[in-house]
Amino acid sequence: MLKYSPIRAADLRAYSRLATDATIAVTDLLENMHHNISRLPGVLGTASEEPARGITGFVYRSVRGVTRQVGSSIDFVLQKVTPTELPAGVSRQREILVSALNGVIGDYLAQTGSPLQIKMSLRREGIPLVIDRESLQQAIPEASGKILVLAHGLCMGDLQWNRQGHDHGQSLSQDAGYTPVYLHYNSGLHVSTNGQEFSALLEQLLRAWPVPVEQVSIIGYSMGGLIARSACEHARRSKFTWLKSLRELVFIGTPHYGSPLERNGNRLDAVLGASPYTAALSRLGKVRSAGITDLRHANLDDADWQDRDRFKSHARNHEVLPLPRGVRCYAIAGSVSKKAGSLGERLAGDGLVPVHSALGMHRNLKKNLGLPESRRWIGYRTNHLGLLNSQDAYARIREWLQTDSSRRRNPAKTA
Repeated sequence: MLKYSPIRAADLRAYSRLATDATIAVTDLLENMHHNISRLPGVLGTASEEPARGITGFVYRSVRGVTRQVGSSIDFVLQKVTPTELPAGVSRQREILVSALNGVIGDYLAQTGSPLQIKMSLRREGIPLVIDRESLQQAIPEASGKILVLAHGLCMGDLQWNRQGHDHGQSLSQDAGYTPVYLHYNSGLHVSTNGQEFSALLEQLLRAWPVPVEQVSIIGYSMGGLIARSACEHARRSKFTWLKSLRELVFIGTPHYGSPLERNGNRLDAVLGASPYTAALSRLGKVRSAGITDLRHANLDDADWQDRDRFKSHARNHEVLPLPRGVRCYAIAGSVSKKAGSLGERLAGDGLVPVHSALGMHRNLKKNLGLPESRRWIGYRTNHLGLLNSQDAYARIREWLQTDSSRRRNPAKTA
């Protein structure tokens, strides 16, 4: 059952610490800007990272000192009046807030051990599943052999698959006999980090599933599609057995070639960093998480980001991971345009992801994912979020999955 208290009392300490850290970070930024302006460098001169000196430096040090003292005092008081563990139950408002926070600064939350960080789990109705046979049997007494795993997008949570009363997973459960489980993860971590953990979690799930597994299907929305691709590659390298049970992989609004929005943000960082007068402001852009910067070029592997400054612009010269062999893959794109071939379709896509990126289509054949036209679909007059509750998109997903099920029951049928 969902509880609707917006913020739990045990969260207050975590939010207080975030506020303290943010105040200190802004103070550092202002000090750096103040110091660089006082030096009167040229417009394109070199920015200094040194702290301010004299009375100016004393003032900034005092602000930081007072902030830390106040933060420590508040933390001490809250420690006495709030529980150390989060209570059971799910607040939809809190889930949405915390999921968004994890998307933006999830790597920082993980590094600092914040209770606001999301730990990856598979859930149903917002409740984490305990991955052992007996617990799964109790949690999902109606479990079938057809497992459907749904992976959400950036700054989102598993509860947000339900939009305007529609949930692709629940609908496929009713119409096609799938048992849906929902991935819940910290979308601010690297895509490859989440992919590896997702892969290991699926391996545990299939070993503990309470009935014989017939097949596994994955639906990945936006970043969730990249997580799924990364998980498949990890399973291949690790020789995990769950990949052998994977039959279908459906991408919904997945930026296979990265996000133009993140690439533009990276360019803005470079522009701000070019002048000592604005260099401090470029730090604001560097608050964004590893998950967000991975979207610049759709990094799916550790090698795509390790030993690199993720805030510097790098040409995408790494190889595109191929789609998993033996798995029927499908792609759905949204378009805010009314019809095919319009300028809006080419430029805007669904408002966040270009159509060609969502469909895995690239002019360079080495980067093209090679999906045949029968496995691609565009929803017109549909934006990025609209893909979650589009009845046309759902009808196409259901048709694809049911056709595949029928084909396996009767191999004589052709695609």
